[in-house]
Amino acid sequence: MPSILHRTRISAPLLSLAVLLAPTLALQAAHAADMPTTPVENARIDDFVVGKKAIDAKNWALAASSFSKVVAQNPQNADAYNLLGYSNRWLGKYDEAFAAYNKALTLDPRHKGALEYSGIAYLKVGQKAQAEAQLAKLQAICAQCEETTDLAKAVAAHNTK
Repeated sequence: MPSILHRTRISAPLLSLAVLLAPTLALQAAHAADMPTTPVENARIDDFVVGKKAIDAKNWALAASSFSKVVAQNPQNADAYNLLGYSNRWLGKYDEAFAAYNKALTLDPRHKGALEYSGIAYLKVGQKAQAEAQLAKLQAICAQCEETTDLAKAVAAHNTK
C-alpha cells in the first residue's frame, strides 16, 4: 500500500496542473459559447433541429419557442436569431421579428437570410424604403443569390399593388 508521502508526491503535481489549467479551460468554454455557429453545428443543437422541423410543419409558435431556447444558450447564433425572426414574422409579431433580425444582422451584417426575411417583413408592415435598403445590401453581397432574387421579386410584386 502506498504511503501518504507517496500519494502526496503524485497528487501535488496533479493538483498544481489542475490549478494551472482551470482558468484556460474556463476561458475556452466561455469563448466557445460566444462563437458563431455553423450549419453543421446547428444540426447538432436539439432545439435548433426541433425549430427547423417546426418551420417545415408551419408550427410557428413551436419554432419561435425552440429558437428562443437556442439563442438563450448561444447568444452569438445569428442563424437562430434569423429563424426566430422568421417564426415571429409568421406569427404576426413584427416587433419581435425585427428585434431578432436586427440581432442576427448585428452578429453577421452579411447574413443573407436575415437581410431577405427582414426585407419581406418591412414590406408586410408597409416600409418599402427599408425593404429596398435590405435588397441593396443583398445585391452588394451577392447579386445572383436566391435571397437576393427572392427579395427582388417580393419588392417588385409590392410595387405592382
